[in-house]
Amino acid sequence: MAATRTKRHFVLIILLLACLPLTAAILPEDRFDVLYHYYAGGGVDISGPSLLFRKQVAAPLSVSTHYYVDTISSASIDVVTQASPYNEERTEYGLNVDYLNGKNLLSMGYTTSSENDYVANTVNVGISQDFFGDLTNISLGFSRGSDTVSRSTDNVFERAVERRNYRFGLSQILTKNMTVTFAFDLTTDEGFLNNPYRRYRYSDLAGGESWDYEVYPGTRTSNALGLRGLYYLPYRAVVGAEVRQFSDTWGINAQNWQLFYRHPTDNGWLFEVRYRQYSQNRADFYSDLFDAQNAQNYMARDKELSTYESQTFGITASYGFNLSGVQWIDRGSINLSWDHLRFDYADFRNADVSSDVGNEPLYGFSANVIQVYISVWY
Repeated sequence: MAATRTKRHFVLIILLLACLPLTAAILPEDRFDVLYHYYAGGGVDISGPSLLFRKQVAAPLSVSTHYYVDTISSASIDVVTQASPYNEERTEYGLNVDYLNGKNLLSMGYTTSSENDYVANTVNVGISQDFFGDLTNISLGFSRGSDTVSRSTDNVFERAVERRNYRFGLSQILTKNMTVTFAFDLTTDEGFLNNPYRRYRYSDLAGGESWDYEVYPGTRTSNALGLRGLYYLPYRAVVGAEVRQFSDTWGINAQNWQLFYRHPTDNGWLFEVRYRQYSQNRADFYSDLFDAQNAQNYMARDKELSTYESQTFGITASYGFNLSGVQWIDRGSINLSWDHLRFDYADFRNADVSSDVGNEPLYGFSANVIQVYISVWY
């Protein structure tokens, strides 16, 4: 579970920006996607396939299902300083239904995922509607998750987590060339919110270091505010910008922004280049080295709760094709994307390096994310 935090942080940023609502009140198209993803960075390798199948089963009703796998091999900085490298696999299944009623699009879905020490179940509902000549789209959503956390080294350890997410989105077509989208998310978490394996370190009486299990608050409320703008250039290209502000009751404030440019060619290719920057301050109860054991009520040394910044440069190339000899296929596309990430931590030190306790070099690492996928519309 700990090994996936870095990647899930990256994926979360992409999803939060990508999910800024731009959908109008129409049913999604029938399509089939096959994806393979690979992440390598910070001593962690994650890979696996993903499948998505969507079909309109009646005039106003569309059903989709997906399958996703993360195979993890971890020897990250958290692992090498506190435990042994490990391998595990996370599998996720999901089912979603969309119902179109006039200008209303109603959605509901269920997702379940499991790994050897974590089981997650989530239900979600949503509604979106067009207004003012279909120039404005407003969407509302709610999700509820019930997770179970266990520890592979302790057969009796089992804790529960309850999650609730509330979403609001507004998309507006300003001119024939420009659209803007506003999104707001509020999330509440309650239960066992820390990693059951990770430990904090503290100074011992001999001037060295000792370790003990982290202790987190049992509740967390966070909110995120996002804004995206797209401008369509005369030669069919698009330039866009996105900004997002995040804050929570643990004292973390984060900001990220992204610029991207998409350029189509006359022979079926679509290229995108992008740059993203992210920064955050540390949580109130985070420290790289505490003065003593049980120095305060809550104590954490998770680097994802420290002060750090990351930068991402990415490229995507897509090729659209038609198979005139296959009647049941309307069109398809082949897509390849690559993202290079750089993480630099301001108050998390590399405790795996031999040095005076608390004076080790600050930690940082690079990672690469590759995705290859094929989409078919039918």
